[in-house]
Amino acid sequence: MPLNVRARLKGFWGRRSRWQRWVLGIFGCLVSWPIVMTLVYGVLPPPVSNLMLSRLISGNGIHKKWMSLDQMSPNLARAVVSSEDARFCGHYGVDWVEFQDAFGATFEDGEAPTRGASTISMQTAKNMFLWDGSGSGIRKVFEIPTAYWMDFIWTKHRMLEIYLNIVEWAPGIYGAEAASQYHFKKSASQLTKREAALLAAVLPNPIKRNAGKPSRGVKIVANSIQGRMNDIDAYLTCIH
Repeated sequence: MPLNVRARLKGFWGRRSRWQRWVLGIFGCLVSWPIVMTLVYGVLPPPVSNLMLSRLISGNGIHKKWMSLDQMSPNLARAVVSSEDARFCGHYGVDWVEFQDAFGATFEDGEAPTRGASTISMQTAKNMFLWDGSGSGIRKVFEIPTAYWMDFIWTKHRMLEIYLNIVEWAPGIYGAEAASQYHFKKSASQLTKREAALLAAVLPNPIKRNAGKPSRGVKIVANSIQGRMNDIDAYLTCIH
């Protein structure tokens, strides 16, 4: 490194107090961690996610088993994409069309839109590297660029594979194989269209919704997803 550049960097850090250096260091870790680990997880299965660790601290266990997307029943990919991100193959991490629809939708009690706009890429970024719950506005500042980066590095096949292996399907139950065993006592490779639709129906709230013992509301959502699954194949060419 040239001496003048080194001197400037030293001066930059020297003028800052200890707490400012800590803040900058933490911010640097937040930025660099998903950049580096996205490259790693393009080849290796993620052992845990931030969501798993936060749930573990809250008292839930971690039950998961990695399964490649090619081993899973294709019904599950159809159901989840139909439900969560119908334009999955057509965007680069963020679906701005869905964002516009969400912000233009009717607001309930003047507080929040009735629809969400998170893509599978954004949900993977949140579950893998960020946090759930409060502070969603601040989280989006990190979530959107992380989703773009992951979508740039990974194929769509890899993105969906990782999402389906880390997403929570019941308290402490992560990934398609663990969810299928937990809810239906069978492998994710054997999921029927109805079972896949029920799993997709609980994704917005896997803590309160149960795919194995669905409420009337979950059954209604699953019926809608099952109907959309019939037309989704033409939009899923990116994962084959």
